[in-house]
Amino acid sequence: MAQQPQSFSGGELDFKDLVVLVTGAGSGIGKTYAKFFAARGAKVVVNDVSDKAAQVVVDEIKSAGGNASTAPGSVADGQQVVDAAVKAFGTVHVLINNAGILRDKSFKNMSEQDWDLITLVHLKGAYACTKACWPLFRQQKFGRVINTASAAGLYGNMGQANYSAAKMGLVGFTRTLAREGVKYNIKTNVIVPMAASAMTETILPPDMLKGLKPEFIAPVVGVLTAKNGPDVNGRIFELGAGFVSEVRWERSKGAIWRTDESFTPSAVAEKWSEVQDFENAEHPLNSEDGDIMGWAKKAKSLPANKQSSPSIDFKGKTVIVTGSGAGLGREYALMFGKLGANVVINDVSKEGAEKVVGEVKAVGGNAVAAVCSAEDGEAIVKAAVDAFGTVHVLVANAGILRDKAFVNMDEKMWDQVVQVHLRGTFKCAKAVWPIFQKQKYGRIITTASPTGIYGNVGQANYGTAKAALIGLARSLAIEGSRSGILVNCIAPRAGTAMTATVWPKELMEAMKAEYVAPVVGYLSSEACQDTGTLYEAFGGYAAQVRWQRTYGVSFPNDRELKPEAVVAKWKDITTFDDRATNPSSGPEALQQIMENFTNTAGGDGDSGNSGENYEDPEDTPEIKEAKRNAPEPEDFTYTERDVLLYNLGVGAKADELHWTYENADEFSALPTFGVIPQFGASSSIPMDFVPNFNPTKLLHGEQYLKLYKPLPTSGTVVNHTKLVEVLDKGKTAAVTYKVETKEKGSGELICENQSTVILRGSGGFGGKKNGSDRGAASAINAPPKRKPDAVVEEKTTQEQAAIYRLSGDYNPLHIDPSFASMGGFPKPILHGLCSMGIAGKHVLKTFGAYKDIKVRFAGTIIPGETLVTEMWKERDKVIFVAKVKERDAPALSNAAVTLIGNDKVKAKL
Repeated sequence: MAQQPQSFSGGELDFKDLVVLVTGAGSGIGKTYAKFFAARGAKVVVNDVSDKAAQVVVDEIKSAGGNASTAPGSVADGQQVVDAAVKAFGTVHVLINNAGILRDKSFKNMSEQDWDLITLVHLKGAYACTKACWPLFRQQKFGRVINTASAAGLYGNMGQANYSAAKMGLVGFTRTLAREGVKYNIKTNVIVPMAASAMTETILPPDMLKGLKPEFIAPVVGVLTAKNGPDVNGRIFELGAGFVSEVRWERSKGAIWRTDESFTPSAVAEKWSEVQDFENAEHPLNSEDGDIMGWAKKAKSLPANKQSSPSIDFKGKTVIVTGSGAGLGREYALMFGKLGANVVINDVSKEGAEKVVGEVKAVGGNAVAAVCSAEDGEAIVKAAVDAFGTVHVLVANAGILRDKAFVNMDEKMWDQVVQVHLRGTFKCAKAVWPIFQKQKYGRIITTASPTGIYGNVGQANYGTAKAALIGLARSLAIEGSRSGILVNCIAPRAGTAMTATVWPKELMEAMKAEYVAPVVGYLSSEACQDTGTLYEAFGGYAAQVRWQRTYGVSFPNDRELKPEAVVAKWKDITTFDDRATNPSSGPEALQQIMENFTNTAGGDGDSGNSGENYEDPEDTPEIKEAKRNAPEPEDFTYTERDVLLYNLGVGAKADELHWTYENADEFSALPTFGVIPQFGASSSIPMDFVPNFNPTKLLHGEQYLKLYKPLPTSGTVVNHTKLVEVLDKGKTAAVTYKVETKEKGSGELICENQSTVILRGSGGFGGKKNGSDRGAASAINAPPKRKPDAVVEEKTTQEQAAIYRLSGDYNPLHIDPSFASMGGFPKPILHGLCSMGIAGKHVLKTFGAYKDIKVRFAGTIIPGETLVTEMWKERDKVIFVAKVKERDAPALSNAAVTLIGNDKVKAKL
């Protein structure tokens, strides 16, 4: 499971005579895989539930001179499929688990059949086919397995709880297979592709599908399966539209508490910011990575834990804990009971459940037993409602082990573990969901495991189910957010009946189950407002775990991508450097993929504007023409003096030498200086494609700035301007244009601006009405319904506009009182981009560096007034608004930045 970036030497990748079995290959991306491998000399086995569709692909391959055979049938009948492959070609060398279906529904309306069909095809199908291939791989000392996850699995997605769980489960499946196969030269990896297919065409718009050709996925799969490809095992690759990256886990430094009676949910709340602090983060590859015993010993030696105020309790709350007749579940139940909860003790053991009921009552709580399988979620919830009237918290904890080396793991072992862990959690969550929705309140904790995160020999079933619970939690978090339902996931380690058979005595003592309970208590409380997050917890230690993604490589999407080209960039694809990002949602992860839609090589390989015109079928002929005829690129030269003027113009102080003194060691431009080099280019674009254009009726509506690298403090850049969108809003027109700013010599992209202006009186021309989703550039950024996490005030000076205009915006509206009066303003107003720069500085100084910033200009500021910036941190995003204190009037709205942590684009504070 080593995870080091590699370079690769060698010529053409070798696939000759490999027998490649592709499931779900009758159409879409599977068909593309089949043709790719056949063209490279492999013998291809085409599986599909449709015998006819599979035969069509085989015929196409043979007509092109390739060698192929069908293996029709359901992937759940994996042995039958593999037997057909062996009958045709004698063995299998490569298995691509690609088959999949969708059964999307809101969670409230998702049926058991919707759930079961998805897990059958995606999880059971991958298990069955891989299990049938495994003895062949071991015997021939060669095997390659590619599992197919999805962004929905990694990040969650609305209406895809079943699909998200299954796809994330395949990540866990991959991790364990990689460990078990390594000594037999069996390498297993998982891809997270975004490609046009029969599945995605039902949920993605046509303009996106055009850029998501499956031909950009197949070469990467080829690299991972070739005889002479790089040594890669147990890894995750996210890709689409020519973008290729690697993904891994990142763990915060975490917090440690003293493990005594002062270790309570209130103590956890007091240190929660430490749990989520990713400074000096770790990147564990194995469940044992980290100073586990050292943390446990430290927990014993710390002083008593401080408690948050007000303290956390569960008086009047009803909590269901599944699998609580012993172990972790019992400790959770006792903790909730001590804190005043009504506790429902679920277990298959009547004796165990009733014993814990008595123990909960003895510590001051109320409790009833629900003796049944966790799969009988309706009965468990009915017991809660009958006894206590409602439910507020579900802790889905029930689990079993059926450990076995994968080669010896039978179908029953697989099914039992998946049913109890995954289906049981689905059934319980499904049963409480309408109650939570009706009362606009609920907390769900799903239980993953380090095995689900990192993999573990002999636990392919368990690791799959536990990883799937991460994906389930993330989709439920998205769906539940609108109804006050928060869903989080823990990966605990504890000495329980399940672990007693495999852990030494010292570890059992350090990992008592009671040392996990307070973390679960905090996550289940009203005090916790996080959702969709994952935590490791054990021995008085807790840390958040999130994804980290390499900056990756973006290949031109207008040219054929060959696997050798991927190999040539392998080190860049797999290097986690200071440009790595931490996507936390599907849209955020897709942003870099979508940006590559416009990455074209052009006819001469120029990196300029070739092939990018943003035409839309709803555009008028005039607008289409304007989009085709982009302005000529414009040079812009600036010096350190310009950077100093800008920094001062947005309020940098004399003692902030890194912004106001060119000889300071870390002299730099504020990030929002990125709006300056493009200003002339964006201001000069003609607007004659709309009727009645009058420059005096132009308003600056929104601004988006994305930074690709640190802004140089001097130099010559080239601005490439493109018209992106023109919307007919009735009486007005909304025009958006993009300016890419590149270094003059290298052509390297420095930053991108997207500016939206409102043209009053220019609407009604019969154009496009609704804007396209431009990711962060068009995000709504509605502030959360809670107090701001930070507020910064700054009184502007009377000279603020006079100084800022020296950065290039010489509009007399900002300096000449008579001109301002003509515009209806009592005094000259501050530049909107100056307001953006001041607020952006506030966010920077409060939360750190960011890679992009978007604002909507909602009102004016008179120089001398006070700008108040209110900020809310939401994972890697800071949403903010700015207003004028003296008039309580809005200045900036719908604003946000994306934080970059240790990313390359840093402001120097």
